Formats: sequence, structure tokens, C-alpha cells
Amino acid sequence: MTDGQRSPTSGDGKIVVSGLTKQYKNVRAVDDLSFTVEPGRVTGFLGPNGAGKTTTLRMLLNLVAPTAGTATIGGSRYADLAEPLRQVGAVLEASSAHKGRTGINHLRVIAAAAGLPRSRADEALALVGLTPAAKRKFKGYSLGMKQRLGIAAAMLGDPRVLILDEPANGLDPEGIRWMRGFLKTLATEGRTVLVSSHLLSEMQLLADDVVIIAAGKLVRQGPVDDVIGSMSHTTRIRVRTPQADVLAGALGGENVTVDKGADGVLLVTGLDAPAVGRAALQHQVELHELVAERPDLEGVFLELTAGKAAIR
Repeated sequence: MTDGQRSPTSGDGKIVVSGLTKQYKNVRAVDDLSFTVEPGRVTGFLGPNGAGKTTTLRMLLNLVAPTAGTATIGGSRYADLAEPLRQVGAVLEASSAHKGRTGINHLRVIAAAAGLPRSRADEALALVGLTPAAKRKFKGYSLGMKQRLGIAAAMLGDPRVLILDEPANGLDPEGIRWMRGFLKTLATEGRTVLVSSHLLSEMQLLADDVVIIAAGKLVRQGPVDDVIGSMSHTTRIRVRTPQADVLAGALGGENVTVDKGADGVLLVTGLDAPAVGRAALQHQVELHELVAERPDLEGVFLELTAGKAAIR
């Protein structure tokens, strides 16, 4: 960290979106959207294609002017930050650079333009594990390497806020695991991390909080476990038995649904596992499997956004 730079934990890195709206002629891309992103946590920003995620991020970074509402970082608009690169790092697409320029020289150019010391380029490249490729030309970088280079550029100023749009694109499983550990570490340092992604299983592993939007509107916000727990009524019981028809008849009742699958599998909603087990015992039904399938982030996301197509 250079002289005059703020510690990533100093100041307020809280992101506040309030009543944010963006109207493009007959299309309302973002519609009265409000949410907060807290420091010290990784927040997943989720939504179907066309939900308004990228437009929201672009308004947050003052790349697009909102029709109404505000978006602030630490209480200020991005455009009003005195040293934006030292306060906010952002990657909205895979890094682009002159195809003949090496990775390290690409970062040195950005550092020089921002008034950062030359050494920050080497430090940022090491931070994302690209030191071995420092002198390779950008045209020879894979998509995953370009993603890492973009993150290195975002980290040049050692910012306390990091905003990433689909950062795992092009990464292999090892790269995705690296990204998860990297972002979690940044959050434990007190930084604010906002990540947009379509990889819902990865978001369940990575994020502390989620903001889910659809058709430009907020659908749900909160800690991941709370959001999943709020849909606990969707828990279903998977039971496998050679007497599927007998058990299905025994489980009938108000607010109980029994769907028959292949190989003697029944999928039951409206009852818990003990109730299914008791019914099987009462009717002397042999069970080969009895499992409560808890909702996960993907299932909750699909239920919350079902039928909420993008506004056109």
C-alpha cells in the first residue's frame, strides 16, 4: 500500500441503491430498485437474463445516467470520489488491452495514468496468480487469464470496494475455486464485494448475502441462509419403494402432493420425512430410500423469479 492510500477497512464502503430507475424509450430496464451492500461481506447480485443487473452496475459506476433514484458508494456517487481507482475496483467485462502489449505493461500503463507506483502492477499481477504470464502478450491470454488480468487492474489501487460482473466466465474449476477464496479473503479484510453471476451453485458457496432482482425490480435480499430458509415450505421428500402405489394412496390428503417418478420413486410435498415414514410403517410398506431434499439457492432463485420476464 502506498503513502496516502486508505486502508481498505477505513471509511464507509457501504453501497446504497435507492429508488434506482432506468427507462430506455419503451423499455424500463431498472424499476424503482433499492438495496444495500455491506462492507466485510460478499454479496451476490442475481437475476435472470434481462433482469437489469448490468444496467444497475453501470449506473452505480456512473457509466449510465439513471432516470430516477440514486446509487452511492460510501455515501458518494462514484463520479464524485476523489480517487476512484483507490476506492473502487470494478470489472464489468473481460479485460481488454492492446493485443501486442504484455500483461505487466498493461497494468503499468493503468497504474501510471492513476498516479500509482510502478510496483503496484507487479503486486496486483502476483495477487491474481499471473506472475508467470507477466511477459506474455495479451493476444496469447485465455479468457480465464483475461478475467484475472481484469481483476488485477481493479486491484491496482488496493480499493475497499470491488464490483464484478460475471467474474467466473472462462475460468476452469480450479480457477473458480481460486476466485472464491480470493473474494472471500477480500471480504474478511473488511472490503465490500459485490458480484453478479449466473453460477447459482457457486454463489451459494461464495456469497454471504444475495440481492435477487427480476424485470428490474427487487425480489429478495438477505443472508443466503435466510433467503433459502424463507422457502422451507418447498422442502420435498424423496422416497423410493417397490410399493409406490400403496404408499402414494396412503399419503393423500389436503395440501399434500405426491408425484410419481421412475423406479418406484415418489416426490412428496406437504409432509415431513417422519410423517412419510409413519405412513409407510402403518401400511407395512418397504422403504429403500427416504430423503428430505432441502431447497438450495438455485431452486429458490427459480421459484422467486418464475414468470417474471424482463420488461419490454
